[in-house]
Amino acid sequence: MNDDKLQVAESGRDKSPNSVSRRGFLQGLGSGIIILFGIGDVPRGWGSRGGGPGFNAYLHIGEDGRVTCYTSKVEQGQGIMTSLAQSLADELDVSLESVEMVMSDTALCPNDGPTWGSTTTRTFGPTLRAAGAEARAVLIELAALRLNVPKDQLAVRDGVVFDKNQESRKVTYAELTEGKTIERHLQTASRIKTVGQYNLIGQPVNRLDAVEKVTGQAMYTGDFRIPGMVHARVLRPPSHGARLKSLDSSAVDIMDGYQVVRDGELVAVLHEYPDQAENALSKLKADYDIPEPRFDDETVFDYFMNNAGQGNVEGRAGSVEPGGRVPLEVIEQTYLNGYVAHAAMETHTALAQFEGDSLTVWASSQTPYLHASEIARELGMPAGKVRVIVPFVGGGFGGKIANGQAIQAAKLAKKAGKPVMLVWTREDEFFYDTFRPAAAINIKSSVDASGKIVKWDYAIHGMGGRGAQLFYDIPNYRITRYNRLRSGEQPHLLKTGDWRAPDNNTNSFARESHIDLMAAHAGVDPLDFRLRNIKDQKFHAVLNAGADRFGWTPAEGPSGRGYGVACGYDVGVPVALFAEVKVDESTGAIQVKRVVCAQDLGLVINPEGVALQTEGCITMGLGYALTEEVHFTGGVVHDLSFGSYELPRFSWVPEIETVLIEADDQPSRGAGEPAIICMGGVLVNAVYDAIGARLTQIPMTPERVLQVLA
Repeated sequence: MNDDKLQVAESGRDKSPNSVSRRGFLQGLGSGIIILFGIGDVPRGWGSRGGGPGFNAYLHIGEDGRVTCYTSKVEQGQGIMTSLAQSLADELDVSLESVEMVMSDTALCPNDGPTWGSTTTRTFGPTLRAAGAEARAVLIELAALRLNVPKDQLAVRDGVVFDKNQESRKVTYAELTEGKTIERHLQTASRIKTVGQYNLIGQPVNRLDAVEKVTGQAMYTGDFRIPGMVHARVLRPPSHGARLKSLDSSAVDIMDGYQVVRDGELVAVLHEYPDQAENALSKLKADYDIPEPRFDDETVFDYFMNNAGQGNVEGRAGSVEPGGRVPLEVIEQTYLNGYVAHAAMETHTALAQFEGDSLTVWASSQTPYLHASEIARELGMPAGKVRVIVPFVGGGFGGKIANGQAIQAAKLAKKAGKPVMLVWTREDEFFYDTFRPAAAINIKSSVDASGKIVKWDYAIHGMGGRGAQLFYDIPNYRITRYNRLRSGEQPHLLKTGDWRAPDNNTNSFARESHIDLMAAHAGVDPLDFRLRNIKDQKFHAVLNAGADRFGWTPAEGPSGRGYGVACGYDVGVPVALFAEVKVDESTGAIQVKRVVCAQDLGLVINPEGVALQTEGCITMGLGYALTEEVHFTGGVVHDLSFGSYELPRFSWVPEIETVLIEADDQPSRGAGEPAIICMGGVLVNAVYDAIGARLTQIPMTPERVLQVLA
């Protein structure tokens, strides 16, 4: 691993794993300039240990002129290691190569919150820039004294402060910090650069971790080795909700070099080699109580809707009840979306090591502080005795917010008295995953003779409401969420959790499908229908920019062209997608030929990073729109490999174009999620335009396409 770029794996191994303290940290830094700053209040449940320092992020400029930022944020492939360093380097007027990011280690980095919801760029980024601006101001003050020049006569380039009237009069950041220890608390946002002053912000920059990753030097949790370490394979129950009645481990107990460990429902085989532990696992004889299935992947939607409890109205205006002076036709449809796996390249992995009464856990995680607290609670340990280190993570997408493998590894290490490496197999990953929840959405709406939507009654069964909030201008609407069954039971038999833009993919699929349904009913071009029903000019901007790039020409659907449009809103970003598809009506196969994505991200830090994130969103979105779906019966998951759970393939990837609205005077927004939310909706609409039949359930498998064509 390149320690100049990302010190997250081994640095500080000899230090105490207690929670980072202000005094201890500052003493360890030595001389230089330290800027302490807060990223708001860390909410309860994020892993805050309480009683900690009154800051939760900091940067340091050392005697060598190098800049180091300490943050609990996690680099999981999304590129924040580069974009954060790029922002900081620009505000300090130093080279990108002189910035180091020390990330995601609870013994070295303060708790500035988890890495989720596209929050890093839009919440952490601006404050980091302000801290950089504050440090630059301090250095200019020092230089003014050193050079005996007024501050406003000084400028900075590549870490060198110079007199604008006589550039030979200069001093480096390293010279200014030598022998000094200056601590500043960022109380109010310092004056950051604005449009026209940027040197690095807005420039396409290659990822700082790219060489390490493509050459195999990058270290992930599963790459670490510790003396005395053993590998674990866990006994996976046959069903969610199953309870272990009996266990016969005698066949493994007599084998040299093997150890069977049990902690309640957790059973594992330990061995020096992972394949040997895997082989021995099959020799265990376990008997489980398995609950009777209430539903399966085909009946889940009817079960949710027929057994719905009291709904929560999450938004309303006017009246959506039938009637009125001029009763309008009610357009009603129900949209279905099954469970979807995260299917990250790296399965959940953890390495746990006890040293005395302290525990260090290396883990593939999006939330190091939260997991440190969870592990401490599960093991009955003081929180300050648990250290979590997160190296590079091979994809998260929300799935590594839950970190059951870290708790399992810690329990096994404690029982076994030796370091334990636990790498979930792909079968484990599918079983223990926190799936994107299945959901059914019923929509009743009406449109008047002018093509304006006048009523919108939106009911969600099985999931949350992110993405359900209206940006269409509708005078009468109601949004209701049914998250409980009449019996009081939780609706889901499988574990569920956040999945890239949680809930918004399904909500946008349902909403944008129904918008197209109404456009066809009104005999209006789908793009024109959206523009006449949205007042927000930011949406007009992305819709018009996307349409121009795509070459959209108005036509009442279905036109036979295979064109689709959809728009949505996520993490403060308006986004519009346009797609062209070709459907083989003899087989039901869908070929996505091209996708144009237009979005308003405010000030774009790294256009290259945005393009990569957009392409990743669209490629990942192909999966949930076309093939990805978890099949199950009760708590039994049937898809345990990529043999039956089909991910997008390289041959599927269409031509992708990214359009960014120029808004450099606006705050930066995260690009990790918005582009994915409309993939279901835009492809369903494009297929309808191609074949004249509408699918109301995704994924749009060939079998479902043939069914609507029959």
